[in-house]
Amino acid sequence: MHTKLFTFYPMWLQILRGMISIFLACSFSSPLMADPSRPNVLLILSDDHSVPHISCYDDMNTTQFHITPNLQRFAEQGMRFDRAYTTAPQCAPSRISIFACRSPVGLGVTRFAQPAQAGVPFFTDVLRAGGYWVGLDGRHHHLDGRIREAEHIDTALRNAGMQNLEKRFDHIVRSARTKGTQLDQVSSRVSAALDTVPDNKPFFLYFGFNQPHRKFSVDYDGIDPNALRLPSDWPDLPDVRIDYARYLASVRELDRGFGQIMQLLVERGIEDNTLVLFMGDNGEALLRGKGTLYDRGTHVPLLIRWPGHVAAHSASSALVCGTDLGPTILEVCGMKPSRGMTGQSFAGELSGKKTGGRPYVFAERGWHFGPITRTDGLDFSRSITSKRFRYIYNALPDRSYTPVDMAHKDAWRAIQQAHTTGQLSPLHQRLYFKKPRPIVEFYDLEQDPLELDNLAGNPSTDDTEKKLRETLEAWMIRESDFLPLPTHAIETTTKTK
Repeated sequence: MHTKLFTFYPMWLQILRGMISIFLACSFSSPLMADPSRPNVLLILSDDHSVPHISCYDDMNTTQFHITPNLQRFAEQGMRFDRAYTTAPQCAPSRISIFACRSPVGLGVTRFAQPAQAGVPFFTDVLRAGGYWVGLDGRHHHLDGRIREAEHIDTALRNAGMQNLEKRFDHIVRSARTKGTQLDQVSSRVSAALDTVPDNKPFFLYFGFNQPHRKFSVDYDGIDPNALRLPSDWPDLPDVRIDYARYLASVRELDRGFGQIMQLLVERGIEDNTLVLFMGDNGEALLRGKGTLYDRGTHVPLLIRWPGHVAAHSASSALVCGTDLGPTILEVCGMKPSRGMTGQSFAGELSGKKTGGRPYVFAERGWHFGPITRTDGLDFSRSITSKRFRYIYNALPDRSYTPVDMAHKDAWRAIQQAHTTGQLSPLHQRLYFKKPRPIVEFYDLEQDPLELDNLAGNPSTDDTEKKLRETLEAWMIRESDFLPLPTHAIETTTKTK
């Protein structure tokens, strides 16, 4: 009898444990454990962060100094996009276009910190109407103007109905810093936001990081500036190396904060049913990056994880635009974009169908803060990028090049000094100080990824250049662009010479 009881006990205990587990799951399960067909969605944006500055993009600098272990691990768990681009090399227009799923030109938001018109739908409006809780937190989202604006401007925005986020989001934090001591509060910020999600309701949460936007930390401990590999289009000067080390230290901070959020998902038990998208909002505030339509200005990291739906260790070479995030999220959640949204879903890529993506992506540059006589302040340019080529149209070629957010930094001052004393190479003299700049720039990204050799007017690529120019002009017409078309600008300049 004792033997029978002994053999029965483990089975009885197993059944009891199973019943307890079911009871606990029903009683204490997180309200965020939604229907798998309606996943939670977490969109995380870094600030001024270009490819290749995550080790998964085979970047030697982030790899040798172990800068991005958390993002590397995340990339291995999902899909890495190798050809993702933003619609603008500036924070505000690129972010608005992500939410509105339209180009900044079409939205009329090419001027920095200009909100979209009151009636413009966001993809989050569609999610909310479909039963999702939607929230904004972290770094300023730039959806309703600057954090602090002149009172008459804020009044005009309110009267025009452009400051309306309280009506269209369930949770709003206009701006929260993630730098310095605030970095350790990232997890608690996200946790506090998720605590407000109602029971049995899926969520969408945007969280923005300040990193690696300037101001960079002066502490770049563990990163040897002299050991960094510089791209050949940067002058190799001590101050340039130190500036780069500080940038990478800021990327390292970003990675730490990102790791906190991923651990929080695990602790809450919602990792498996949360679609997580990580993307840079625009290019890095380094040389030939932010503020330009070169690759470093608009080519950003995009990593997506959704366990059980997106294959681990996968990659996509499809051309993807920032406007496409919303339609993709909506399709995954079983919804359709609003009328007028021009973004294209790449949900097929996520499921491994290899759709190929878009044939082209477009970008624009408008006004930023700074002197209107320099490119860091006012510049009007447009670009079209295909699988292999990039065509750039500079409507204001007389603007002298000054890197955005770098005008008074030691690195740029060192380059200016080297220019004044004749110590720059002919290549760097041309890249940074040629004036006027060309109206048209045309690059073979396959053969010339750093965009050093302008092929505009080259007979060997004339047909391809013409095709991209005409396609860009058709896009400008559809988007009601206020700039003269490249053909008209070229013709006018030719006639006046």
